[in-house]
Amino acid sequence: MSPGIDRRTLAARIARDIPEGSVVNLGIGAPTLIADYLPEGLEIILHTENGMLGMGPAPQAGRVDPDLLNAGKQPVTELPGAAYFHHADSFAMMRGGHLDICVLGAFQVSETGDLANWHTGGPGAIPAVGGAMDLAIGAKNVYVMTDLLTRDGVSKLVAECTYPLTGVRCVSRIYTDRAVFDVVDGGLEVSEVFAGSSLEELRDLTGLALRDATGTPSVTSGRTS
Repeated sequence: MSPGIDRRTLAARIARDIPEGSVVNLGIGAPTLIADYLPEGLEIILHTENGMLGMGPAPQAGRVDPDLLNAGKQPVTELPGAAYFHHADSFAMMRGGHLDICVLGAFQVSETGDLANWHTGGPGAIPAVGGAMDLAIGAKNVYVMTDLLTRDGVSKLVAECTYPLTGVRCVSRIYTDRAVFDVVDGGLEVSEVFAGSSLEELRDLTGLALRDATGTPSVTSGRTS
């Protein structure tokens, strides 16, 4: 079975799909890595729900400003023209349809685009809804960045979510360590397959009748060290 690509390679892959002029929210966890790979020279405005527009990548060692943090409490940088505002104003931006793209993690995504990413429903599990529900319903495009399988080898792409939902039919694209999936009428469509994987393997791992939109048997991708 393919080991998949690493998270930084996946973050760089997602960054290439974000068009110039976009206002983007990067969810807590792996999606924050995308900030480090946005193409230089393009105006892409990063929003963080704790009240900032114009967030930059992670700071270099020794140049951390303790007052500049993203929603996950990670140190970030500010770009020229950055703005700060109240938490309530930030959520108004999220709920009001002012974000072009958000990238979120996930526990499960259904083949119809339902998202479950705040609680597994298991005993002892700690709920962490944050602003995910507001982003899921407010952003114009909701992307998911996740491993295809759980640590137990279970597919996160499912026919129907069994965990509590964050949003219904809200996800438009899913980036995983093995392939990129688009949510289309009638199910999921595979638009890109990464090194070592195949459409047949993906169908076997997920148990879903995935459509092939790659145009080729496999699309390879390198790994970062």
